[in-house]
Amino acid sequence: MGVVILLVMAAGVALMLTRRLPTAFALALLAVAIAFLAGAPFTGKNSVLDTVLQEGAPALAATMIAIILGSWLGKLLDETGIAGTLVRKIVEFGGDRPTVVALGVLAVSALVGTVTGSAPAAMLAGIIGIPAMIAVGVPKVTAAGTVLMGIAVGIPFELPLWQFFSTALELPIPTVRGFMVKLFPFALAAALAFVLVETRRRGTEHAWSLKAVDSPGSSGAKPRSRRAELGDAPWYALLAPAVPLVLALGFELAIIPSLLGGVLYALVTTTRPGGMNKRLLRTLYGGFEVAAPPLVLFISIGILLAAVKLPGAVDALEPLVKAVSPHNPVVFVLVFTLLVPLCLYRGPLNVFGLGAGIAGVLIATGIYPAVAVLGMATSYNQVFGVADPTSTQTVWSAQYAGVSPQQVMVRTLPYVWAVALGGLCVTAATYL
Repeated sequence: MGVVILLVMAAGVALMLTRRLPTAFALALLAVAIAFLAGAPFTGKNSVLDTVLQEGAPALAATMIAIILGSWLGKLLDETGIAGTLVRKIVEFGGDRPTVVALGVLAVSALVGTVTGSAPAAMLAGIIGIPAMIAVGVPKVTAAGTVLMGIAVGIPFELPLWQFFSTALELPIPTVRGFMVKLFPFALAAALAFVLVETRRRGTEHAWSLKAVDSPGSSGAKPRSRRAELGDAPWYALLAPAVPLVLALGFELAIIPSLLGGVLYALVTTTRPGGMNKRLLRTLYGGFEVAAPPLVLFISIGILLAAVKLPGAVDALEPLVKAVSPHNPVVFVLVFTLLVPLCLYRGPLNVFGLGAGIAGVLIATGIYPAVAVLGMATSYNQVFGVADPTSTQTVWSAQYAGVSPQQVMVRTLPYVWAVALGGLCVTAATYL
């Protein structure tokens, strides 16, 4: 029966790769199929309806709330001009020096990447940052890759992601935080290497990807001030993206209160009391729109995790998984480093797809300790978040820069592959 379950999983991957079904729907159907194959009853204990669907759907509720709050804060950073101001200040500081401008956009991308992931983070940093880089001569593929590599630097400190791994792998937040801190230097080194190598190796290419914005005062009306004309946020409001991280990492507050602290700080430092109510509601509703796709995905991931943890599924898969899972630390690193491409194109090791189910199997069968699975999953996520041509942030950044997602994948993959190698080495040395 274990072989049949693996074949069903392979069919699910095929459905996602060929886009016959959206990832969320494919995962939910796959979970139900696994439950029936594992001999689960229709209702009752360890059943399809009561365990897989009823208990699985809200299993990642804490993660979903964190996603909503992160999206809410992201909308506030956008509407209040905080993100745009950060990028403009960096561009002004860099002047016409391509490498300096790219490093500045990289830093802003990392900062917003700690707040929210996926396309919203790319938009917050890239709407101004990508045209600015291209204008000073940064090649288009490098400009798109810089934003993505910057977001990857912020990913180890993305609080909703901490909550996801904590809930999905049943690990305490301090354990997740501890490994993420170890992963951060690899992500930072790879991002800096990408900018320094690619901006110099490719030279400068002066081109425009977007229509130039009107200069201040071009409409004939005299602006009240430069800040008012550009929509700049006050300098002290620019600290808003760092507030949740300081609260969670520095003061060790829980994830949801930390994100709420960031929301309140962004609101209070940019909005007059009379407008707070409307802005709160408007950005919250906008945050729900941004959060809707990942919320649906996390519901399906919860359902899939519940299915692969059923006793029948564990008993069927355990001997097969044990037979192919390396335990020698060196072999572990070599094998899982070679398997890195399987997290691309919504492949079987994509943690926001079937990879979540595989992680659940590895833990439920006792093949690896949960913290080792955390190391694998987070290492692969660094690759997916940058180089996967099907991920929303990669597609948006590439198209906004005027290149294809595949071009961005080819240019960034060697760098994030090295990050995954670093994460797997830490995992093997520490937890195996």
